[in-house]
Amino acid sequence: MNKNVDVNWHERAAALVLPTDAVIGTQHVRAEKTSLCINPANGQALVEVSACGEREVDAAVKAARHAYEAGTWRRMAPTQRKRRLLALAELMRKHSDELALLESLAVGKPIRDTTTVDIPASIACFVWNAEAVDKLYDQVAPTAQDVVATITREPLGVVGVVTPWNYPLLLAVWRIAPALATGNSVVLKPSEEAPFTALRLAALALEAGIPEGVFNVIPGGAEAGQALGLHPDVDFISFTGSADVGKKFLQYAGQSNMKRLSLECGGKSPQVVLSDFTNLDEVAKAVTFGIYTNQGQVCYAGSRLIVDRKIKDELVDKIIASASRLVPGDPLDPQTRLGAIVSQKQLSRVCGYIEGAQRDGATLRCGGERSLVDSGGYYLTPTLFDDVLPSMTIAQEEVFGPVLSVISFDEESEILPLANDTPYGLAASVWTNDINKAHRVSRGVKAGTVWINCFNEIDFGVPFGGFKQSGFGRDKGIQGLEKFTDLKTTWARIR
Repeated sequence: MNKNVDVNWHERAAALVLPTDAVIGTQHVRAEKTSLCINPANGQALVEVSACGEREVDAAVKAARHAYEAGTWRRMAPTQRKRRLLALAELMRKHSDELALLESLAVGKPIRDTTTVDIPASIACFVWNAEAVDKLYDQVAPTAQDVVATITREPLGVVGVVTPWNYPLLLAVWRIAPALATGNSVVLKPSEEAPFTALRLAALALEAGIPEGVFNVIPGGAEAGQALGLHPDVDFISFTGSADVGKKFLQYAGQSNMKRLSLECGGKSPQVVLSDFTNLDEVAKAVTFGIYTNQGQVCYAGSRLIVDRKIKDELVDKIIASASRLVPGDPLDPQTRLGAIVSQKQLSRVCGYIEGAQRDGATLRCGGERSLVDSGGYYLTPTLFDDVLPSMTIAQEEVFGPVLSVISFDEESEILPLANDTPYGLAASVWTNDINKAHRVSRGVKAGTVWINCFNEIDFGVPFGGFKQSGFGRDKGIQGLEKFTDLKTTWARIR
């Protein structure tokens, strides 16, 4: 049962003060330019938010550099940083309903999801990284008896974090928490479409005792992202977004100071179903969740169903029946399971893919229609295309919407060529009761994460990231902590 079912979220939204200004050091800074945030649920304006440019980015980087060089945070004992980050997690828990509401208003996702998934997971991410950082040990290398070589990990310096709108707080926290835990200073650029939780987090961080300048937030669009990517005093960029923009950050790094990068650039993840897996109800449930949760706006969404032709029709019928129960509705209604697409621009983009798939000859089996048009919001029914060919655009490009493509195969030898036939390699799942087939297919799929007989199993102790044009670098786990550090070898002769 949803514990928030009796909460009047509309009343709370009406009383909510939306944060609008950049946070640089301890100052709330109004940028020269602003951008209008729109509520996807009704198409109405929410508020004008600072749209930072080169000047504000430079000020934020200078604040972060000053804090880093002062050393108050980076030289603090890991146990002390842990306490402050745990204090921040506790403040987030105290304000969890507010954060959930800010998230839903910005991106149109159901309040039942932001209250039970997004915000609790963001809190848990801070807790995990805080608890882990004082348990990482440096090393002493085996050397000659009269010399000692130590191998230590040091923070990188000023870390730029650029995040998208689909999971505004959670995807930011995946990077912020380990970067802060390891002693770096952070400049976060959230999406201009969803800046509210990032700005609120900055205020809570100061309240929790994170020193001035250690965590800064500069909302803005491409201008702010480019300025951060080109800034010569930024040591590392962690970017999440499209492959096209990810490639720009590669260029920015080369054009500036060869700053390090971690890129997570989306996917076109296959769900491969072999005919020996007989519990099709279980598969249908997982496939439905994997493509329609968060309105399909998920980097590792299982957007391609690659299924043995012998069971394809039965499985597709079950998925359609499951999808039919996902009716788009008001995101602030606790009963709503499918909310709004984030913007008119994104809705038009997804509808363009749907129209293109029909022109290419794919069979529209369900959905593909605007919903709740009179609300003014950006709603789309769950969509499924059958008879999709691997060469079709709908099978190749990331739609980032609630659209599933069904591709059939007849022989096991066809699976890997089909599964790997996209530029992406973020995630995949394999459904089979044959352990040998599971091993062959999972090893052969070019993806950073492979689930066998399940989907969306995640844990903060397990790394996540992609192959190919899904990017490089890993988030979460010890690997996610270590990437915000560098190794230093120190030799000392014993006299």
